Amino acid sequence: MSTEVERPRPATSSGRSEQPSGGRRLEREGIRSDRVKWNLSAAALYEEAVRRQEGVIAEHGPLVCRTGQHTGRSPNDKFVVREASSEKQIAWGAVNRPMDTAQFAALHRDLLSSLADKELYVQDCYAGADAKYRLPIRIVNEYAWHSLFARNLFIVDSTPAAVTAHVPQFTVIGAPRFQADPKRHGTHSEVVIALNFAEKLVLIGGTSYAGEMKKSIFSVLNYLLPLQNVLSMHCSANVGASGDVALFFGLSGTGKTTLSSDPERMLIGDDEHGWSDHGVFNFEGGCYAKTIRLSAEAEPEIYAATQRFGTVLENVVVDPGTRALDLNDDRYTENTRAAYPISFIDRAVASGQGGHPRNVIMLTADAFGVLPPISRLTPAGAMYHFLSGYTAKVAGTEKGVTEPKATFSTCFGAPFLPLPPSRYATMLGERIARHEAHVWLVNTGWTGGPYGTGRRMKIVHTRAMIRAALSGALDRVGYDNDPVFNLDVPSTCPDVPPDVLKPRNTWPNTEGYDEQAAKLARMFADNFKTFDADVSAEVKAAGPRA
Repeated sequence: MSTEVERPRPATSSGRSEQPSGGRRLEREGIRSDRVKWNLSAAALYEEAVRRQEGVIAEHGPLVCRTGQHTGRSPNDKFVVREASSEKQIAWGAVNRPMDTAQFAALHRDLLSSLADKELYVQDCYAGADAKYRLPIRIVNEYAWHSLFARNLFIVDSTPAAVTAHVPQFTVIGAPRFQADPKRHGTHSEVVIALNFAEKLVLIGGTSYAGEMKKSIFSVLNYLLPLQNVLSMHCSANVGASGDVALFFGLSGTGKTTLSSDPERMLIGDDEHGWSDHGVFNFEGGCYAKTIRLSAEAEPEIYAATQRFGTVLENVVVDPGTRALDLNDDRYTENTRAAYPISFIDRAVASGQGGHPRNVIMLTADAFGVLPPISRLTPAGAMYHFLSGYTAKVAGTEKGVTEPKATFSTCFGAPFLPLPPSRYATMLGERIARHEAHVWLVNTGWTGGPYGTGRRMKIVHTRAMIRAALSGALDRVGYDNDPVFNLDVPSTCPDVPPDVLKPRNTWPNTEGYDEQAAKLARMFADNFKTFDADVSAEVKAAGPRA
């Protein structure tokens, strides 16, 4: 590829940027087309998406699009190019599958050839709210709605000076209609997500799921930032009136986005953050929230964002006549999503930055119904549960899942970690100790029995427990040690019935509880054997007593 840098010109009043003839402005990326549209506004991208029949405008203004066959990420189709500059840093394996340079070169040529002379959309954005660590990125898309998604999720600085000065340090090229050839390109299927750290390039082909762009850049930051002594984290973050920052780690379905959107606190970000020597900063400029069965009563700010112009909705069902949304309909997927600028949240921190966290909350949705709804973790316990990254899938969510299924995702984000997991865990432990942060494990899953017989933890109780933890109220109560899970559980909590705090007391059959608790404890122990050689005896001893 040419190293020539061709800078975009400021947008015109119509929202469409001026461009030189001949498509020269994508020659840097190796793409030749004179049908390239740069840094279009949301309104202009709506026009493009509707003209191209990529989506429909729903009642109240959101743009609703379908992602086709792929309604979520394709983890088995993600590859990292094995090359000299990064090879010794990468934790190769099931998460970071290697692709050799010759295969990538062939893939690159073929994917670019598929885009020749096509209409293309480019957004020049940034990842990282802290200017010291901000990564200039270029997102090239085949679809207009993907360009709007990128504009919503990443950080946009449209001032003339920023537009002129933008020089991308990483480029993502999305070609949903391109199909990879496993024999020629070394891929698993016709879908491919390939990261090349030497060429500072991500290629995405064969899938229309827009979340691949977001998570690809997250993977890039998870490689680059720890090398600069910044901990990259899959978590949401908010801040209270006194400046106290809280982090919320958690996998999909645990309530990370919901619980960080608190009317009494300001939202820093809902999904990806860095923790530097200066404090916490958001990687993104937007939010990517699940919308299935979203209600105005339980999640008013997120619900409101789904009802306005500028938001992209993925795979949400729309009435063909009235264009009214049905957020309860999962006919396409349970993974319906809304992508919107964080400015759509009234109580969002404009700078995307905050101080050092006072509290760290690790969320799990335990479908076995045995983990306490809240417990306090020691520093060693924090390391144990961060490396474990536990949650559970419930029966019916996947083919063949007939009972709760434990899921362990290291650091609550294993699919996006290029470096060895112990690297991130060590950095978190050092920061927790240095800044004397309190760490809590919060179960937003089931109580009174496993999924199917028990009930989901009431969100009003979960919010009360988190409020008590963040306010310091739980610093003034007694604690009991859970004999199975080795967790310190508060004996009382404001606005929460005492029995709720002890899950064994909520089960009608205590023998059933004991059986399920022992089963989950063994799963924790079996999973943690992977880390035995990398952690201290104290960390190993902080886990469940299986």
